[in-house]
This record gives sequence, structure tokens and C-alpha cells, in this order.
Amino acid sequence: MKEIVIKANELTKKFGDFVATDSVSFEVYKGEIFGFLGANGAGKTTAMRMLCGLSTPSSGEATIAGFDIYKETEKIKQHIGYMSQKFSLYEDLTVVENIRFFGGIYGLSNSEIKAKSEQLIGSLD
Repeated sequence: MKEIVIKANELTKKFGDFVATDSVSFEVYKGEIFGFLGANGAGKTTAMRMLCGLSTPSSGEATIAGFDIYKETEKIKQHIGYMSQKFSLYEDLTVVENIRFFGGIYGLSNSEIKAKSEQLIGSLD
């Protein structure tokens, strides 16, 4: 049986009377590539923000890697990688500085950041 890594059931987000996402339901299985397509304002970013634990849904349920999006947002953040389209790297920082910055955000120790920085720079040149 395939392992479900993302499960959303009737996920809804409202801002006052405005419904940004309306009862979104889907499953993503281990090894699948999944994406959201739609016009501007369709709710793609709102859905992603809820799934990443950055925004609380108005209703519905979802799990990411087995973690509940209401109760285990910090665990979700530790197990996923997410980069929004509008925000990527800080242009005023070097590549190494960006790697170190994000390593710090994700709670890596200085020795882990140093080792992983060297590994990334070495393999990606």
C-alpha cells in the first residue's frame, strides 16, 4: 500500500466573508510530484501556507508527513522544505551567507551549518 505523505480534507480558509480556499481535499503519496495550478487569487499560496503551518485553517483537516497542521506545526517545519515564489534568497547576501542564514532559521548548530555549507558548495560548485 502506498504511503500518504500529505492529506488534506475539506481544508478551508476564510478572511472575514472572503473564502480564500474552499473545501480543498487531496492526497499525495510518497514519491509523487504534486503542484497547484490556477489563476492569481485562486488560493494556491493560502493552501500552501496552511499546509506549512504558517496560517491556521478556518476549518478542515490536514496532515503533512503524519503531523497535524493544527497541533504539530513546528514538527512540520522541521520535515519540509518550502520556498515561496516571491521570496527566495536575499540578494545582498552571498550564497554561503544565505545557506548559513537558512540553516540558523531551521535550528542547525554552527558545526552542522559549516559542514552542510561546505558540502553544498562543494557539490554544486
